Formats: sequence, C-alpha cells, structure tokens
Amino acid sequence: MQVDVLATTSLGDRSYVVHDGRDALVVDPQRDLDRVRRVLGERGLRVGLVAETHIHNDYVTGGHALAAETGADYVVNAADPVAFPRRAVSDGDVLTVGSLSVQVVATPGHTVTHLAYVVDDTAAHDEPAAVFTGGSLLFGSVGRTDLVDAARTHELTAAQFRSAHRLADLLADDTLVYPTHGFGSFCSSGGASGAESSTIGQERAGNDALLASDEDDYVETLVANLTAYPRYYAHMAPANLAGPTESDLRPVDEVDPAELTKRIADGEWVVDLHARTAFAADHLRGSIGIELGDQFATYLGWLIPWGTPVTLVADDAEAVAEAQRQLTRIGIDRPAGAATGSSTDAADRSSYPTATFTDLAARAADEPVLDVRRDDERALGGIPGATHVPLSDLLTRLDELPTGRLWVHCASGFRASVAASLLDRAGHDVVLVDDAYDRAVELGLAAG
Repeated sequence: MQVDVLATTSLGDRSYVVHDGRDALVVDPQRDLDRVRRVLGERGLRVGLVAETHIHNDYVTGGHALAAETGADYVVNAADPVAFPRRAVSDGDVLTVGSLSVQVVATPGHTVTHLAYVVDDTAAHDEPAAVFTGGSLLFGSVGRTDLVDAARTHELTAAQFRSAHRLADLLADDTLVYPTHGFGSFCSSGGASGAESSTIGQERAGNDALLASDEDDYVETLVANLTAYPRYYAHMAPANLAGPTESDLRPVDEVDPAELTKRIADGEWVVDLHARTAFAADHLRGSIGIELGDQFATYLGWLIPWGTPVTLVADDAEAVAEAQRQLTRIGIDRPAGAATGSSTDAADRSSYPTATFTDLAARAADEPVLDVRRDDERALGGIPGATHVPLSDLLTRLDELPTGRLWVHCASGFRASVAASLLDRAGHDVVLVDDAYDRAVELGLAAG
C-alpha cells in the first residue's frame, strides 16, 4: 500500500490517494481536482473508490465530481441526507479496491455521522494498516465539535472522546494515522502536535484525548477552549450535501479602472492581493487589502457578506490564479474580474502609514489603539486602554470604535492589515502596526 498526500496548506487540510500500484482509493479530495489527476497520471492509477470521512464544514469537496468523472463508487455515510446517488456505508462495512481492504468505522464527534476508514493491503500482510481519520483523531488532538449544532456540543465532544478511544482500542500500535484536519485548520480543537506523521502507538502516548482518564473532565476542558471559526463554514455543509461540481479555474476577465471604481461604489469587494506594506503605501481607494498567502481565503470568506461579487487586484495573472484556486475551495466559484499590473494606476489612490510597537509606544497620548485579535487571545493579555474588536466582528461594530487616529494591531500584522484596509475603506484615519505582539510584551506595553 502506498499513500500520496495532497496538502492544502491554505486550509490546514490533507487529502489522500491510497493505492496498491494500480487501483486507488481517494479520501476527502479537495475541489481543485487537477492535483488529484496529476497523482493518478504519474502513478498510472485508476480510481475504484472515492470516500468522504464526513460532510465537510471547512471546504467544498471534490469527491462528488471525481466519482462522477471516473465512474468510481462515491462512499458516503448512509445516514447523511445527500441529494445524489452514493455508495451508502455504515459501521462495520468492508469495501475492496484492488488488493486494498477498507473497513468502515463509525467515529462520531466532529460530525454526527463521521466515519474513519481502516485500510489493509491483503497482498502485503507484513505491512502496517493505515487509518484515515478525517476529523476524529488528529495528530495530538481531535476535531472540534461545535460545527454541527451548538446545542449538541457537549454531546458530540463526549462522542469524540469515545471515538478516539475506540480507534486506539481497535488498532495496532504500528497503524499509520492519516487525518484530514489538524495542520492549521479551524476544524481542529486542542493542541495539535505539529507532527508530519504519526501512528496509533504515538497517539496513545501523546494525544490529549487518549491521555485523558476522565471523559467528563475532558469534555469540559475541550468545550471551554473552543475558539471562533470562520463564518463561511455555514455554507459548506449545504454545498457538500447537494453534490458540488469541480472548481472552475478558467482565467477571469480583466477589468479597467473605471469599472473598478464603479464596483467599489456599488458595494462590491475589490480585493488587493499585494503584500500588506505595499498595500498600505499605495492602493485603489475603497479596495480591501488581503495579502495573498495561506490565510487569504480563510479571512476573505470569514469577512465578506456571502454572495458579494469579488474582483481581484494583483501584479500578475499567476497571483490571481492562486487566489482564484483558494476561493473555489470555499465555494466562491468565479471572481467577478481581475486587474493586473499597472492597470489600476489611473484610479483614485489612497494610503496609510505602517508602524512598529516601538512607534506605538511613542504615539500621541490621545491616539487610540485597536486590538483585532480573537477573544481567547485578548483574554491572555492586551495593551491597557486598547479597544478590542475581533477582526471577525469588525464590519458589524464600526460604530463602537473610538474617534481619532486609530493604531491597529493583532498578533503578527496580518489580521491588523486586513482591519486597517477595512477601516481605511470606511473613512477612518488608521496606522497599521505591522509587528509581532511579543514585541509589545518585551517593551512593557502589554501583558501576555
């Protein structure tokens, strides 16, 4: 048995192509299927099964489209109310693809109908088995349990605890563990280990859920430490239950400066992908700066009023294409357009200053500070007198902000840069503190 890992670092997830050299099982594929096709082509594989561990809350799946394209069975829990044909499976079912035997194990908790898949290669009895755990057993932790129904969080956390222990009791120490979440995904809970690989034996020795001796205590601890998650998650499960299509990655149309200005006036989002310091120094007035990187789609999806058209501004078509790929994974299917290179130069421009925490310490005494970190971060300490509004709430709480020149900070500068651009768009006088919060602590400006 061989396992090819397809990492989606922008969402903190992994998908898997599991095969015997000829026939493949694809687990939790992302929507941009060209990456899966590349692996299949390079290995000379045919797809026999496409399996979902659960109805995903943090991305739109590519499973439905891949199964339709390849003619493979689409394996989904029989209890999931999907709107398409699938191979309905339940706990204890055993499937076969090539020489691989695939056992279905119910592991509720992250979702009510969550499954894990234990895979053995019947042609290689001396090799360890592998378990594809989705969001049920992560490296060092488990998946979060408040995404399905907030009223059922305690119930699902207890189920998550028992599911982790079930897998540990069922499987041998050398069983290889392959989770979907846990690599930066907001679907994770607790303290992920940061490991790149693991086994059941290693998880027994280091996973929070397996080290806990008391279920009730574990449940209370996990629930108490759940943090905010992206608002776009609300749209993912309905899309996945409906049977989504593949990503449409065709290039988007170019937009001229006059049209960009009109779109801004109409309330559309014109999103600039440049580095945050470059955006602060010079940008199209009314545009929003979200630096292209691993956090781009997460925060755009978190903040944007769902369904608002998005136009992208970047140096080149390659940056637009990367942003477009990230956005399709969370259900923003087609950007409304793009402007690249110098095509926006003729438009009305704006700018605001950037600063460090050293500069903040020397600011005028009457200039307020805005902290846009999450509530759990703020609870550990902050700059005395600073106004605290998490970035996720900023657009609905603009009327709570103090007047005057507003110094905006977060933990590293990224979220503060998004906040500064939104405030600049709303007409505020802002200074972006592009610095690490640890520096504020070192300077004695803040606790933490």
